[in-house]
Amino acid sequence: MKKIVITGCDGRLGKMLCREYSKQYEIIGLGRSNINLGSLTSIQETLNPIDFDLLINCAALTDVDYCETHPQEAFEVNSEAVEEIGEICTKKNVRCIHISTDYVFDGEKIGVYTENDIPNPISVYGKSKHQGEILLLKNSDKHLVVRLSWVYGEDRPSFIDWVLDTAIKQKLISVVCDKFSTPTNTKDISDLLQPLLFDIPISEIIHICNSGSCSWFEFGQFAVDCAISSSVPIKDRRLVAIKLTDMKEGFIAKRPVNSVLSNEKYIKLKTGVYPRYWKDAVNEYVKQVFVTNYRKGKYAKD
Repeated sequence: MKKIVITGCDGRLGKMLCREYSKQYEIIGLGRSNINLGSLTSIQETLNPIDFDLLINCAALTDVDYCETHPQEAFEVNSEAVEEIGEICTKKNVRCIHISTDYVFDGEKIGVYTENDIPNPISVYGKSKHQGEILLLKNSDKHLVVRLSWVYGEDRPSFIDWVLDTAIKQKLISVVCDKFSTPTNTKDISDLLQPLLFDIPISEIIHICNSGSCSWFEFGQFAVDCAISSSVPIKDRRLVAIKLTDMKEGFIAKRPVNSVLSNEKYIKLKTGVYPRYWKDAVNEYVKQVFVTNYRKGKYAKD
């Protein structure tokens, strides 16, 4: 049985990958209590003694506004740690699959971003993640960078859970309507990524996401519609669309207005797994995960 190390095993994506891949592989999950990505010594002391066949790095400092005010820490975790992990994997002659982000782009492009588009991050978070990509790929021609967008899943609350939980409690929820990308379910990421672990060991960079695109407003409104169809008592059927410039509590860091990723490169690999339309994935999540948790009393009932 092949052995896979998954860093960031206590995060939204890491937990899903550990759970799903443990059905087929021996998984060594490393979380914050096991490895300190702010310390190169900790990374070395943790990874060097372990024999493994693949490492998936899901660990990162992902709070965009925190990164903006803590740039040194952001680059330590999102760049320097990635370089060290890549070097260790190279010395062991194994692949590192590193999870990156759509925030490496500036959002100025009209249309979808492909793997060939030149990154131009506009935040410390995006710059640190882009630097991590560069440092990883220089280590070996075996390594792979996987860029994701708007990740949500059952293991940790995200934007979709906030919208639905808030919609149960109050009226007039304002959601930004002029920022676009593709919501991507962690279960879908797990399914789409699995053929690339060993069967199709491509390298360099690939985008993995659900199909289609939407704004935050469209994402939230569709989730609300799905909840209503499952008899969840929502206060208002319609969200309130606002622009980024209308937000009363603005962001500290800049966000790309358009970060829709193309998944054509992935589709052409013919892995046997096709990216689901984002609405199909959201509908399933709301009805199978959110509604179930709501009925169990996880979310406040009016």
